[in-house]
Amino acid sequence: MKNTIKEFRDWQGLSQSDLALLCSINNETMNAIENNDHEPGLQLAFDMAKYLNVRIDELFINEEQYENG
Repeated sequence: MKNTIKEFRDWQGLSQSDLALLCSINNETMNAIENNDHEPGLQLAFDMAKYLNVRIDELFINEEQYENG
């Protein structure tokens, strides 16, 4: 699963550290999620969407869905 966290984070003027703090996770975890090396749990995904003021389906993209049409 890909994500658009960095794009929306930049648009909101937040650093990785800012968003990590808002979501109560450490910077390493935020970096891993943003780089698609770790998938967040459902609650964390909803928290990120809330703080970035976007819908969760705008933040996370199911690559398989787009590959299969």
